[in-house]
Amino acid sequence: QVQLVESGGRLVQAGGSLRLSCAASGRTFTSYTMGWVRQAPGKEREFVAAITWISNKYYADSVKGRFTISRDNAKNTVYLQMNSLKPEDTAVYYCAADRTPYSSNIHWTFWGQGTQVTVSS
Repeated sequence: QVQLVESGGRLVQAGGSLRLSCAASGRTFTSYTMGWVRQAPGKEREFVAAITWISNKYYADSVKGRFTISRDNAKNTVYLQMNSLKPEDTAVYYCAADRTPYSSNIHWTFWGQGTQVTVSS
């Protein structure tokens, strides 16, 4: 069982930066694929980024070059550094985890409660 707690979301102006954090419980954190998924108002959840246990990284086209996912296994924490933020990045950002290797149709087993990111124009 893995429990995930996100933090770092807030209101920011377009062009600004934010770093989201996701603290995970459990002794097997290092073996999990970790990811970020977001949901904007009235829209379906959308994959943002993922990082494998050996730190291979995957990104949605919409955030490539602007967002960076990373993990600190010693701290059981995964991060999402978001730069050059746009109003369309406004969403609730969820941390997610799964024990399977990353694939484009990964089924995330564990979810955090989400953190709100609002980008003003």
